[in-house]
Amino acid sequence: MTTRFRNRTEAGQLLAKKLTAYANREDVLVLGLPRGGVPVAYEVAKALNAPLDICLVRKLGVPGHKELAMGAIASGGVRVLNYDVVSWLNISGKTIDKVAQKELRELQRRDRAYRGDRPPADARDRTIILVDDGLATGSTMRAAVAVLKEQQPKSIVVAVPVAPPDTCKTLSAEVDEVVCLMTPEPFYAIGLWYENFAQTTDEEVRELLNEQLSAVKHEAISF
Repeated sequence: MTTRFRNRTEAGQLLAKKLTAYANREDVLVLGLPRGGVPVAYEVAKALNAPLDICLVRKLGVPGHKELAMGAIASGGVRVLNYDVVSWLNISGKTIDKVAQKELRELQRRDRAYRGDRPPADARDRTIILVDDGLATGSTMRAAVAVLKEQQPKSIVVAVPVAPPDTCKTLSAEVDEVVCLMTPEPFYAIGLWYENFAQTTDEEVRELLNEQLSAVKHEAISF
């Protein structure tokens, strides 16, 4: 196994090889967490011949230390808090609410930017493969899982290229399966495990979603 991924594209291609049991199944839906999870999810969806959509969640970063997650929010008013961080830094409810309101506005902006008028894919009774470019605390992914459970899918699979062992263990208790290529210790940060971890743009997310939507439609017409 590589010690570092070249980029998100390679990470997605390698991840897809661990998910071949889900290939060519009509019930499978791949959801990427924007923005960085979408290029990874695109490669997974392409390899599995599955539709691709996004699961919109936003990390709640600690003021002054944005990369440190104190929780996450998702559409539908779902909020997941990282109580270890909240209590350790003695973060007030008022501070959490202020950050959450700001991130909610960004979540709504992204929904319009990425999907346009297209409605979200229906997750009910489907096997959902939730993909991100990596996990740190897992707060964002846990918010995504909470949103999906309300839609009553058949099963939820979390698939990521890299994450700490403890985060994978915690998530395993909340979903049907966790697929992770690397669980390094010490972990430090997701970006350290990529040679190129450049920020994914809104335009890239839109293009990848549209490409896979067209590919799946073409496949269906071919049959």
